[in-house]
Amino acid sequence: MEKRKIGKTGIEATVIGLGGEHLDNQPYEVVEETIHAALKQGINIMDLFMPGEAVRQNIGKALDGNRDRMLIQGHIGSVDLKEQYDVSRDPEICKKYFENLLRDLHTDYIDFGMLFFIDSEAAFDTVFNGEILKYAQKLKRDGTIRAIGTGSHNPSIAAKVVESGVIDLLLFSINPAFDMTPSEHNVLDTFDTETAFRVQDFAGIRPDRLALYKLCESQSVSITVMKTLGAGKLLSAEQTPFAQPLTVCQCIHYALTRPAVASALIGCKSREQVLKAARYTTLSDEERDYTDALRSFQSFAGNCVYCGHCAPCPSAIDIAAVNKYLDIAVLDEVVPPSILQHYQSLSSHGSDCIACGSCEERCPFGVSIIENMKKAAKVFGV
Repeated sequence: MEKRKIGKTGIEATVIGLGGEHLDNQPYEVVEETIHAALKQGINIMDLFMPGEAVRQNIGKALDGNRDRMLIQGHIGSVDLKEQYDVSRDPEICKKYFENLLRDLHTDYIDFGMLFFIDSEAAFDTVFNGEILKYAQKLKRDGTIRAIGTGSHNPSIAAKVVESGVIDLLLFSINPAFDMTPSEHNVLDTFDTETAFRVQDFAGIRPDRLALYKLCESQSVSITVMKTLGAGKLLSAEQTPFAQPLTVCQCIHYALTRPAVASALIGCKSREQVLKAARYTTLSDEERDYTDALRSFQSFAGNCVYCGHCAPCPSAIDIAAVNKYLDIAVLDEVVPPSILQHYQSLSSHGSDCIACGSCEERCPFGVSIIENMKKAAKVFGV
């Protein structure tokens, strides 16, 4: 399975990962079947935010003998003091639960120590200007965690976290419906009821979310994706806001084509569900394609969504990659060195465009590709 690098860590994660939430309250046999199926498919990353002792012990038992084959996102601040999911900002309680995680997994290290649920200014201030961040940094110095990450659903707070320079990894909720949810709405409210996404609420692609993805790319902070399937609503003909329901693999492809995304984490609780997600790696570009479902939303017009329909280019330009790097470069007055390096490493560049127009004829969203190629040549100097 394809792997992508996590930030500057040198660690590589598979493009499909395992979300652990649905393993909670399941018997050990289900946990074992699911994790072993993931390992067999080559999946090497999973998120484990659940604070309950039973699920952690079941996962630890299922990973016995295979710990080095699975990257773990373990969270600092996820607790169940009231016998339900909760968040603690008490450093001693956070330490207790994290140490319990190590014990329950039968391990002496966690790959990514994730600062849990940083969704508000208050949470950011308490964690990043207090003892919890210092605890995570000590864990990293001691080798108990290999890197520091953060989980968030709020793009403006997540951007502050990225700009702090502290993290290598952001766990963030990404799917096409969330990317168009109005900024005054909390995307998590979508999961509070069984109602469908409200098409009439959608106002276009949210600039703050797209800016976050580009910021992460420019700062070499990788994203692992939660809520890839929109709690299953994007797969439902009754609940999807789009012209047609998306497939699991289309949702995965949408996530993986956002800037900075390393892995789409899919919540599974059976071997069959793991195989359904892993099937993504065997599909053709046509089978992965999500653009027909999104085409009816005029909010996408003129915006490159990096879908690749513009290919092939007679000059062998990777147009989607050039557009992505250009989008990121124009965020700042100075082009980030990492983005310049990525652009220069492409085999063909914006300056190679012969303005034949075949790409624009194929683009589903009316992107001014020829102008973008000219702009890329000017911005990057080649």
